[in-house]
Amino acid sequence: MKLIRFGLPGEEKPGVVTAAGMFDASAFGEDFGERFFEADGLSRFAAWWAANEGKCPQVPEGTRLGAPVQRPSKIICIGLNYADHAKETGAAIPKEPIVFFKSTSSLVGPNDDLVIPRNSVKTDWEVELAVVIGKRTSYVEEKDAMNYVAGYCLHNDYSEREFQLERGGQWVKGKSNDTFAPLGPWLVTKDEIADVNNLRLWLTVNGKKYQDGNTSNLIFNIPFIVSYLSQFMTLLPGDVISTGTPAGVGLGLNPQVFLKAGDVVELGIDGLGASKQTAVAWKK
Repeated sequence: MKLIRFGLPGEEKPGVVTAAGMFDASAFGEDFGERFFEADGLSRFAAWWAANEGKCPQVPEGTRLGAPVQRPSKIICIGLNYADHAKETGAAIPKEPIVFFKSTSSLVGPNDDLVIPRNSVKTDWEVELAVVIGKRTSYVEEKDAMNYVAGYCLHNDYSEREFQLERGGQWVKGKSNDTFAPLGPWLVTKDEIADVNNLRLWLTVNGKKYQDGNTSNLIFNIPFIVSYLSQFMTLLPGDVISTGTPAGVGLGLNPQVFLKAGDVVELGIDGLGASKQTAVAWKK
């Protein structure tokens, strides 16, 4: 299934995407959040949809999409998880995953505007594959880790590099600004992705391609990451894990390129759809 949430910010309703279009599933009566996943929501929703598919109204074209997951308890990110990205930034290949968080208040819809933060001079882009946790877990073994994955999303891990690297070296400060986590368009359940370790991911700015990679080049793959993180924290249903970005970020270019108001960023991953953000200046 491809699950969506649509409507005005803070008023999103659940929906589903099929070959025939986008459909309003609000009659199901639950949003796609922690409680939904915790109570075997995917199976319950699949059964409900099979019985009600013909009764659901179509979502009008052009309707805003929100993040396909209601605000998760955490957005966990893995840094430098592609060797080519580590190389372009002058960093060593990590021996263990580099882990940091994005504030959940940075979460927005896939096509919402990117607000360049106040005093920002180095706002950057990062196309990433995000994993959504389906069941609570701690200390899970790698061989069992995929049993706790609900599905996948497209994510742009926006980063303010000065805040991240030059203001004390704490990455969370450069990752957590409002609008810095556009997620979606869809949550794609894992059964729809034949090989998550072979997905092309790409990103353009103003039509120029900067990133063009493949998840086959992940240093730490998804089962390892899920298992690894579960050794240090409980993963809750609906949690989002963003798995890293390939080469081509603005920080790694010579000369470096950073975003300014009016720039248009487009990105996508095989099977997970595409998104588009327009950069706007911060306003009080």
